[in-house]
Amino acid sequence: MALISVTGSRAAAAAAALLTGALLAGCTAQASEPTARASAAPDTSASAASPSASPSQSTAPATGSPSPAASPSATKKPKADRTPRPVVVIARGSSSARVRELQARLKQLGLFGRNPTGYYGDVTASAVRAFQSRHTLPASGTVTDRTWAKLRSVTRQPTHDAMYPPTANPVAKLDPRCMTGRVLCVSKTSRTLAWVVNGRVVSAMDVRFGSQYTPTREGTFSVFAKSRHHVSTIYHTPMPYAMFFSGGQAVHYSSDFAARGYAGASHGCVNVRDLGRISALFDQVRVGDKVVVYW
Repeated sequence: MALISVTGSRAAAAAAALLTGALLAGCTAQASEPTARASAAPDTSASAASPSASPSQSTAPATGSPSPAASPSATKKPKADRTPRPVVVIARGSSSARVRELQARLKQLGLFGRNPTGYYGDVTASAVRAFQSRHTLPASGTVTDRTWAKLRSVTRQPTHDAMYPPTANPVAKLDPRCMTGRVLCVSKTSRTLAWVVNGRVVSAMDVRFGSQYTPTREGTFSVFAKSRHHVSTIYHTPMPYAMFFSGGQAVHYSSDFAARGYAGASHGCVNVRDLGRISALFDQVRVGDKVVVYW
Protein backbone atom coordinates (compact mmCIF):
# COMPACT_ATOMS: atom_id res chain seq x y z
CA MET A 1 0.00 0.00 0.00
CA ALA A 2 2.77 2.37 0.81
CA LEU A 3 4.46 1.67 -2.45
CA ILE A 4 1.31 2.34 -4.36
CA SER A 5 0.79 5.58 -2.52
CA VAL A 6 4.22 6.82 -3.29
CA THR A 7 3.98 5.84 -6.85
CA GLY A 8 0.59 7.52 -7.21
CA SER A 9 1.78 10.71 -5.64
CA ARG A 10 4.68 10.88 -7.99
CA ALA A 11 2.39 10.37 -10.95
CA ALA A 12 0.08 13.08 -9.70
CA ALA A 13 2.96 15.49 -9.29
CA ALA A 14 4.16 14.80 -12.81
CA ALA A 15 0.69 15.33 -14.18
CA ALA A 16 0.36 18.60 -12.32
CA ALA A 17 3.69 19.79 -13.73
CA LEU A 18 2.59 18.95 -17.27
CA LEU A 19 -0.70 20.81 -16.77
CA THR A 20 1.07 23.87 -15.41
CA GLY A 21 3.40 23.98 -18.47
CA ALA A 22 0.49 23.65 -20.83
CA LEU A 23 -1.32 26.53 -19.21
CA LEU A 24 1.77 28.70 -19.34
CA ALA A 25 2.30 27.90 -23.00
CA GLY A 26 -1.30 28.80 -23.72
CA CYS A 27 -1.07 32.20 -22.05
CA THR A 28 2.04 33.01 -23.93
CA ALA A 29 0.34 32.22 -27.25
CA GLN A 30 -2.78 34.24 -26.37
CA ALA A 31 -0.76 37.17 -25.20
CA SER A 32 1.36 37.20 -28.37
CA GLU A 33 -1.59 37.15 -30.88
CA PRO A 34 -2.63 40.77 -30.48
CA THR A 35 0.98 41.76 -30.78
CA ALA A 36 1.36 39.86 -34.04
CA ARG A 37 -1.80 41.38 -35.43
CA ALA A 38 -0.65 44.85 -34.50
CA SER A 39 2.63 44.39 -36.29
CA ALA A 40 0.88 43.04 -39.37
CA ALA A 41 -1.44 46.10 -39.60
CA PRO A 42 -0.19 49.04 -41.73
CA ASP A 43 1.48 51.79 -39.78
CA THR A 44 -0.18 54.82 -41.24
CA SER A 45 1.80 57.29 -39.22
CA ALA A 46 5.06 55.77 -40.39
CA SER A 47 3.81 55.77 -43.99
CA ALA A 48 2.90 59.43 -43.80
CA ALA A 49 6.33 60.31 -42.58
CA SER A 50 8.15 57.96 -44.91
CA PRO A 51 9.80 59.65 -47.98
CA SER A 52 8.82 56.67 -50.09
CA ALA A 53 5.13 57.02 -49.32
CA SER A 54 2.97 57.74 -52.39
CA PRO A 55 1.44 61.27 -52.76
CA SER A 56 -2.10 59.93 -52.56
CA GLN A 57 -1.36 58.22 -49.25
CA SER A 58 0.34 61.25 -47.74
CA THR A 59 -2.09 64.00 -48.91
CA ALA A 60 -5.51 62.34 -49.01
CA PRO A 61 -7.85 64.10 -46.53
CA ALA A 62 -9.17 61.98 -43.69
CA THR A 63 -12.76 62.85 -44.66
CA GLY A 64 -12.44 61.25 -48.12
CA SER A 65 -13.52 64.44 -49.95
CA PRO A 66 -11.99 65.01 -53.46
CA SER A 67 -8.74 66.91 -53.69
CA PRO A 68 -8.98 70.54 -55.03
CA ALA A 69 -6.55 69.58 -57.81
CA ALA A 70 -9.03 67.03 -59.07
CA SER A 71 -11.97 69.45 -58.98
CA PRO A 72 -13.74 69.77 -62.41
CA SER A 73 -14.02 73.54 -61.98
CA ALA A 74 -10.27 73.82 -61.59
CA THR A 75 -9.50 72.00 -64.84
CA LYS A 76 -12.36 73.36 -66.99
CA LYS A 77 -11.13 75.52 -69.91
CA PRO A 78 -12.78 78.92 -70.55
CA LYS A 79 -15.37 78.99 -73.31
CA ALA A 80 -14.16 80.32 -76.64
CA ASP A 81 -15.58 83.65 -77.86
CA ARG A 82 -18.17 82.67 -80.45
CA THR A 83 -19.05 86.22 -81.51
CA PRO A 84 -18.77 86.27 -85.33
CA ARG A 85 -15.99 88.51 -86.58
CA PRO A 86 -16.81 91.07 -89.30
CA VAL A 87 -16.08 89.91 -92.83
CA VAL A 88 -14.55 92.43 -95.24
CA VAL A 89 -16.71 92.57 -98.37
CA ILE A 90 -14.89 95.37 -100.23
CA ALA A 91 -11.29 96.16 -99.32
CA ARG A 92 -9.73 99.60 -99.43
CA GLY A 93 -7.34 100.09 -102.34
CA SER A 94 -9.30 97.75 -104.59
CA SER A 95 -10.73 98.46 -108.04
CA SER A 96 -13.81 96.62 -109.24
CA ALA A 97 -17.38 96.83 -110.46
CA ARG A 98 -18.54 96.32 -106.88
CA VAL A 99 -16.65 99.45 -105.84
CA ARG A 100 -18.61 101.32 -108.53
CA GLU A 101 -21.83 99.94 -107.06
CA LEU A 102 -20.71 101.01 -103.58
CA GLN A 103 -19.96 104.53 -104.77
CA ALA A 104 -23.24 104.78 -106.70
CA ARG A 105 -25.24 103.70 -103.63
CA LEU A 106 -23.38 106.18 -101.41
CA LYS A 107 -24.05 108.88 -103.99
CA GLN A 108 -27.80 108.17 -103.75
CA LEU A 109 -27.55 109.08 -100.06
CA GLY A 110 -25.56 112.26 -100.75
CA LEU A 111 -22.42 110.86 -99.14
CA PHE A 112 -20.26 110.50 -102.28
CA GLY A 113 -20.00 113.75 -104.21
CA ARG A 114 -18.34 112.39 -107.34
CA ASN A 115 -19.24 110.03 -110.11
CA PRO A 116 -18.23 106.40 -109.53
CA THR A 117 -14.64 105.68 -110.50
CA GLY A 118 -14.34 102.05 -109.41
CA TYR A 119 -11.38 102.79 -107.13
CA TYR A 120 -11.69 102.52 -103.34
CA GLY A 121 -9.52 105.39 -102.10
CA ASP A 122 -9.62 107.95 -99.30
CA VAL A 123 -12.70 109.75 -100.62
CA THR A 124 -14.70 106.52 -100.73
CA ALA A 125 -13.45 105.47 -97.28
CA SER A 126 -14.57 108.83 -95.85
CA ALA A 127 -18.03 108.34 -97.36
CA VAL A 128 -18.23 104.83 -95.89
CA ARG A 129 -17.31 106.13 -92.43
CA ALA A 130 -20.04 108.76 -92.68
CA PHE A 131 -22.57 106.07 -93.58
CA GLN A 132 -21.43 103.83 -90.72
CA SER A 133 -21.69 106.66 -88.20
CA ARG A 134 -25.17 107.50 -89.44
CA HIS A 135 -26.33 103.92 -88.83
CA THR A 136 -24.44 103.27 -85.56
CA LEU A 137 -22.00 100.84 -87.13
CA PRO A 138 -18.27 100.71 -86.31
CA ALA A 139 -16.88 103.65 -88.28
CA SER A 140 -13.87 101.86 -89.76
CA GLY A 141 -14.18 103.12 -93.33
CA THR A 142 -14.03 99.50 -94.50
CA VAL A 143 -17.07 97.78 -96.00
CA THR A 144 -17.88 94.76 -93.83
CA ASP A 145 -20.73 92.32 -94.34
CA ARG A 146 -22.91 94.27 -91.89
CA THR A 147 -22.16 97.60 -93.58
CA TRP A 148 -22.85 96.18 -97.05
CA ALA A 149 -26.15 94.60 -95.97
CA LYS A 150 -27.32 97.85 -94.36
CA LEU A 151 -26.30 99.97 -97.37
CA ARG A 152 -28.16 97.70 -99.77
CA SER A 153 -31.27 97.79 -97.58
CA VAL A 154 -31.53 101.60 -97.69
CA THR A 155 -30.62 102.19 -101.35
CA ARG A 156 -31.82 100.98 -104.74
CA GLN A 157 -29.85 98.96 -107.27
CA PRO A 158 -27.92 101.51 -109.37
CA THR A 159 -28.31 101.47 -113.13
CA HIS A 160 -25.44 100.78 -115.50
CA ASP A 161 -25.26 104.47 -116.44
CA ALA A 162 -25.09 105.42 -112.77
CA MET A 163 -22.19 103.02 -112.20
CA TYR A 164 -20.38 103.87 -115.43
CA PRO A 165 -20.97 107.59 -115.93
CA PRO A 166 -19.39 109.33 -118.91
CA THR A 167 -17.54 111.85 -116.74
CA ALA A 168 -15.40 111.63 -113.63
CA ASN A 169 -17.26 114.57 -112.06
CA PRO A 170 -21.00 115.15 -112.27
CA VAL A 171 -21.99 117.48 -115.07
CA ALA A 172 -22.31 120.99 -113.68
CA LYS A 173 -25.58 122.85 -113.60
CA LEU A 174 -26.14 124.09 -117.12
CA ASP A 175 -25.48 127.73 -117.80
CA PRO A 176 -28.69 129.55 -118.87
CA ARG A 177 -27.09 130.16 -122.28
CA CYS A 178 -27.04 126.38 -122.81
CA MET A 179 -30.79 125.91 -122.40
CA THR A 180 -31.86 126.77 -125.95
CA GLY A 181 -30.75 125.43 -129.32
CA ARG A 182 -27.78 123.12 -130.03
CA VAL A 183 -24.93 123.89 -127.64
CA LEU A 184 -21.51 122.58 -126.69
CA CYS A 185 -21.77 123.52 -123.00
CA VAL A 186 -18.28 123.52 -121.44
CA SER A 187 -17.92 123.92 -117.66
CA LYS A 188 -14.48 124.74 -116.26
CA THR A 189 -15.76 124.06 -112.74
CA SER A 190 -16.73 120.42 -113.31
CA ARG A 191 -14.29 119.98 -116.22
CA THR A 192 -17.05 118.51 -118.37
CA LEU A 193 -18.51 119.09 -121.80
CA ALA A 194 -22.22 118.49 -122.25
CA TRP A 195 -23.78 118.25 -125.69
CA VAL A 196 -27.15 119.89 -125.13
CA VAL A 197 -30.07 120.01 -127.58
CA ASN A 198 -33.02 122.21 -126.57
CA GLY A 199 -32.13 121.97 -122.85
CA ARG A 200 -31.60 118.19 -122.81
CA VAL A 201 -28.17 116.67 -122.23
CA VAL A 202 -27.58 114.19 -125.07
CA SER A 203 -24.04 113.19 -124.08
CA ALA A 204 -21.22 114.30 -121.79
CA MET A 205 -17.46 113.79 -121.50
CA ASP A 206 -14.41 114.81 -119.46
CA VAL A 207 -12.38 117.75 -120.75
CA ARG A 208 -9.27 119.69 -119.78
CA PHE A 209 -8.16 123.20 -120.65
CA GLY A 210 -5.14 125.38 -121.33
CA SER A 211 -2.53 126.33 -118.74
CA GLN A 212 -2.33 129.77 -117.15
CA TYR A 213 -0.04 130.91 -119.98
CA THR A 214 -2.34 129.64 -122.73
CA PRO A 215 -5.81 129.80 -121.13
CA THR A 216 -8.99 128.63 -122.77
CA ARG A 217 -11.19 131.66 -123.37
CA GLU A 218 -14.58 131.91 -121.71
CA GLY A 219 -17.68 133.25 -123.41
CA THR A 220 -20.26 132.44 -126.05
CA PHE A 221 -18.98 131.34 -129.46
CA SER A 222 -20.04 129.25 -132.42
CA VAL A 223 -18.42 126.42 -134.36
CA PHE A 224 -16.94 127.99 -137.51
CA ALA A 225 -14.91 125.03 -138.86
CA LYS A 226 -14.53 121.26 -138.49
CA SER A 227 -11.48 119.09 -139.34
CA ARG A 228 -11.53 115.33 -138.73
CA HIS A 229 -7.79 114.73 -139.13
CA HIS A 230 -6.41 118.12 -138.23
CA VAL A 231 -2.75 118.73 -137.29
CA SER A 232 -1.75 121.95 -135.50
CA THR A 233 0.20 124.29 -137.77
CA ILE A 234 1.71 126.00 -134.71
CA TYR A 235 2.65 123.04 -132.47
CA HIS A 236 2.65 120.34 -135.17
CA THR A 237 0.62 117.98 -133.00
CA PRO A 238 -2.42 115.93 -134.04
CA MET A 239 -5.86 117.42 -133.26
CA PRO A 240 -8.33 114.71 -134.40
CA TYR A 241 -12.03 115.61 -134.63
CA ALA A 242 -11.30 119.34 -134.22
CA MET A 243 -14.27 121.72 -133.98
CA PHE A 244 -12.96 125.31 -133.97
CA PHE A 245 -14.88 127.95 -132.02
CA SER A 246 -12.42 130.83 -131.19
CA GLY A 247 -9.40 131.57 -133.38
CA GLY A 248 -7.14 128.52 -133.14
CA GLN A 249 -8.94 127.11 -130.11
CA ALA A 250 -11.02 124.03 -130.76
CA VAL A 251 -12.71 121.07 -129.08
CA HIS A 252 -10.72 117.97 -130.12
CA TYR A 253 -9.43 114.55 -129.06
CA SER A 254 -6.12 114.45 -127.15
CA SER A 255 -4.08 111.27 -126.83
CA ASP A 256 -1.97 113.05 -124.20
CA PHE A 257 -5.06 113.69 -122.10
CA ALA A 258 -6.06 110.04 -122.49
CA ALA A 259 -2.61 108.92 -121.30
CA ARG A 260 -1.72 111.51 -118.62
CA GLY A 261 -5.06 112.83 -117.45
CA TYR A 262 -5.02 116.17 -115.66
CA ALA A 263 -1.26 116.02 -115.13
CA GLY A 264 -0.96 117.96 -118.39
CA ALA A 265 -2.74 120.84 -120.10
CA SER A 266 -3.61 122.04 -123.57
CA HIS A 267 -2.40 125.13 -125.44
CA GLY A 268 -5.85 126.68 -125.05
CA CYS A 269 -8.03 124.03 -126.71
CA VAL A 270 -10.73 121.97 -125.01
CA ASN A 271 -9.22 118.46 -124.88
CA VAL A 272 -11.39 115.33 -124.82
CA ARG A 273 -9.92 111.95 -123.76
CA ASP A 274 -12.73 109.61 -124.82
CA LEU A 275 -12.13 108.81 -128.48
CA GLY A 276 -15.47 107.12 -129.01
CA ARG A 277 -17.47 109.99 -127.58
CA ILE A 278 -15.64 112.75 -129.44
CA SER A 279 -15.99 110.79 -132.69
CA ALA A 280 -19.77 110.49 -132.21
CA LEU A 281 -20.01 114.15 -131.19
CA PHE A 282 -18.07 115.28 -134.26
CA ASP A 283 -20.67 113.62 -136.49
CA GLN A 284 -23.57 115.37 -134.72
CA VAL A 285 -22.23 118.92 -134.38
CA ARG A 286 -22.82 121.30 -137.26
CA VAL A 287 -21.02 124.45 -138.27
CA GLY A 288 -22.89 127.30 -136.60
CA ASP A 289 -23.78 125.42 -133.43
CA LYS A 290 -23.24 127.39 -130.22
CA VAL A 291 -20.31 126.92 -127.83
CA VAL A 292 -20.51 128.21 -124.24
CA VAL A 293 -17.41 128.12 -122.01
CA TYR A 294 -18.03 129.16 -118.40
CA TRP A 295 -17.07 128.69 -114.78
